Amino acid sequence: MTDRIGFIGLGIMGRPMALNLIKAGFALAVHARRAESMQPLAAAGALTCASPAEVARHSDVILTMVSDTPDVEAVILGPDGVIEGLQPGAAVVDLSTISPSVTRSIAERLREQGVEMLDAPVSGGEVGAIQATLSIMVGGAAPTFARVRPLFDAMGRNIVHIGGNGAGQVCKSCNQILVGATIAGVAEALLLAQAAGADPAKVREALLGGFASSRVLEIHGQRMIDQDFEPGFKARLHQKDMRIVMETAQELGLALPSAAMIAQYLNALVGRGLEETDSAAIYRVLQAINAREAL
Repeated sequence: MTDRIGFIGLGIMGRPMALNLIKAGFALAVHARRAESMQPLAAAGALTCASPAEVARHSDVILTMVSDTPDVEAVILGPDGVIEGLQPGAAVVDLSTISPSVTRSIAERLREQGVEMLDAPVSGGEVGAIQATLSIMVGGAAPTFARVRPLFDAMGRNIVHIGGNGAGQVCKSCNQILVGATIAGVAEALLLAQAAGADPAKVREALLGGFASSRVLEIHGQRMIDQDFEPGFKARLHQKDMRIVMETAQELGLALPSAAMIAQYLNALVGRGLEETDSAAIYRVLQAINAREAL
């Protein structure tokens, strides 16, 4: 029997991901805090539900895609949450980016109910969600991963089972450190080029042909040259992710100086009211530090 699918959280990422599941032939029950967010899914044939618990009552596999750790806790464990409507043999898949330790705690609560959970945070931004090219990093039991794999295939391209519960979230934290540090490195390089009188566009072109080449240099480097920071991934969300990184580092007793620096850059962006810009606007923070341009 084909699993019935539930999807909770229909924001900038969740909506296109859910639509891709419908395009792949899956029948969906959906819920979002705002009724208007469910309309495109209803138009595509999804059953709309009044609560996460109602989604769970109609589903064998429930996927969640919400903003932060407290949101996931509320949606899964809170009043009218998924846990109140779970069916025997169900599975829960959290696609959000949240705390690894809280993920493990939620998974244990669900396991007490006879339900397995996967943490499966994604990378690739809104474009990747729309085009179904996301990278999906999965933690949880291998048989549950195999069961859910067809859903992942409908939403992403690079899908890796990392390990047990929480491992997917740890991998996403590693991703956010690397992305943030590379953004900062590209910003410093282009700022140096400009200050020294070299054409930043030509410098970027040259670097793209060598060992320094990266997707961040290709995409965000151009954003910096154009001063175009329309969001692909909002600074406030990257700030939240780096907070999770630093909290996890504290739990483990680790010093992560580069990660701490990225967190401070993002704090500066959000503190100046630029939380809705792309996190590539770290470039603007560096410009301000060097008195090249005010935030």
